[in-house]
Amino acid sequence: MDRVTDRASSPAASPPPVPAPPTPLLAPLLSAEGQALLAELRDHDPAQELALATRLRREHPAELVSAALAQARLRQRAVAKFGAADAYRMYFTPNGVEQATRGSVAAHRAARFRALAPGARVTDLCCGIGGDAIELARAGLAVTGVDLDPLTCEIALTNVRTLAPDGPPVAVTRADVLEYDTTGADALFIDPARRGGRGRIFDPEAYSPPLSWAVDAVRGTGAGAVKIAPGIPHELIPDDFEAEWISDGGDVKEAVLWHRREGERGRGDANGHGSRDDGDGVGSGAGVGSRGQESIVPGTRRATLLPSGATLTGRGLPDPAVRPVGRFLYEPDGAVIRAHLVAEVAEDLHGGLIDETIAYITADEARPTAFATAYEITDQLPFGLKKLKALLREREVGVLTVKKRGSAVEPEELRRRLKLRGPHATTVFLTRVAGAPTMLIGHPVA
Repeated sequence: MDRVTDRASSPAASPPPVPAPPTPLLAPLLSAEGQALLAELRDHDPAQELALATRLRREHPAELVSAALAQARLRQRAVAKFGAADAYRMYFTPNGVEQATRGSVAAHRAARFRALAPGARVTDLCCGIGGDAIELARAGLAVTGVDLDPLTCEIALTNVRTLAPDGPPVAVTRADVLEYDTTGADALFIDPARRGGRGRIFDPEAYSPPLSWAVDAVRGTGAGAVKIAPGIPHELIPDDFEAEWISDGGDVKEAVLWHRREGERGRGDANGHGSRDDGDGVGSGAGVGSRGQESIVPGTRRATLLPSGATLTGRGLPDPAVRPVGRFLYEPDGAVIRAHLVAEVAEDLHGGLIDETIAYITADEARPTAFATAYEITDQLPFGLKKLKALLREREVGVLTVKKRGSAVEPEELRRRLKLRGPHATTVFLTRVAGAPTMLIGHPVA
C-alpha cells in the first residue's frame, strides 16, 4: 500500500505507524477545483500575476489561488530539471525545487541501484519532493522515503504515485533521519541538505545529516550511495567507497559516493576497475547488467557523462607530461576534471598538457572521445588585446566564443572591448602555456 506515516522513534520502540492526515496546503490543490486552477495557470506569465490573481480570487478562495500560483511558479522553475512532461504533473516546495536531483541524473542513479541490489527496497533518507524516489520506482525498485517535513512527505508520495503508478508500492515516513531505524533496509540512498540560511554549505560535516554519519549508515546497511557536492576534496572520500562525478549536457551536477560490502554483489562484472563505457541508454536503465554500471570498486573514481552515459574509470595514472601545443586542443568534460581523470583522457588521446596547472590537453592528431571537446588550433599568440583585435578584424570575426582557464580576463568585458564585426566565428582560449599567458585561436572539430 502507498502511504505516508509518522514515526517519532525507531520502529522497534514504537507502535505500528498511523497514516498521517493530508496536509492542509496540498489537499486543496488535489481537488477538482485545484486541478482546474493549476491547468489554467500552466503557461501563465509571472509578470502579469497580480492582475491574474485579482481576477481568479473573484471565482476561487483566496488561499487556493495563492497556493496554485505558488505551485505554478515552482513548476515552471522545475521544467529545467524534470522536463515539462513530468514537472507539470508534480508538486514542489521552494527548497524541493532547489535541492531536487535532475531527472536524468536520478534515472542514471536508479539504474545503478537496480544493478547493485536487484529486487531490493531502497530506503531514501532525506527524500525531499521525491525526485530520486520517482526514478527508483520507475526502475522497478520498492522505495521507502524518509523526510522530516510533513508537507514534503505528502508531496513525495503524491509525486511517486503520479509518475510511477505501475511501480512497486511506495511508503513515505515523516521522521528525523538521525533517529530513523534502518535495520532491515536492503540499500540506502542519502541526500544530505547542503544549503542553509546563508546559502551553500561547503563543509561536509555541516551537511544535514553530516557526511560522516551518512557514510557510517551506508556501511552499516552494506549497500548504498551518498549524494555529495562535486567540489568535495578528494582526501575526504572514504577508501571503501567509489566516487562518481556526473555531468549532464556538459555541466557537472553532482558527485555520489557508492558502497557495497564485500561479498554483496549484483549482476554482471564484479571487477570493473579501469573500464570505460562509451555507450548510451544508461539514463533509462537499458542494458545495465551488461554495461558494468553496477561495478563498484572501493577507492576508484568515475566520471559519467549524460545523456550519452559514457563512463570513464580511473586507472591510477600519473599526471600527464607538459608538451608544446599541437594542432588540436581538447577541453575535458567537467566531470572528468572533478574526478581527476584528465590523465586517463590524455593517455587515450596520445596527448599531454599545455601547462602543469591547466586542464587542457593538446595532441597532434584528432581522435574521437566522449570525454573531451576537440578544437583545431590555428594560431598561438602571447596574450595581448591589440594583437587579438587586429587578428579578428583581419579575419572578419563577428562571433567570438571565449574560453578561459588560468586567466583573470572576463569574457563579456573582452568582447565589449574588441568591438567585433564580420560574418565569421571563432574560438579563443585565454590560458597559460608552460606558465606564459597565451591566446589560442581555433574552432571546434566536427
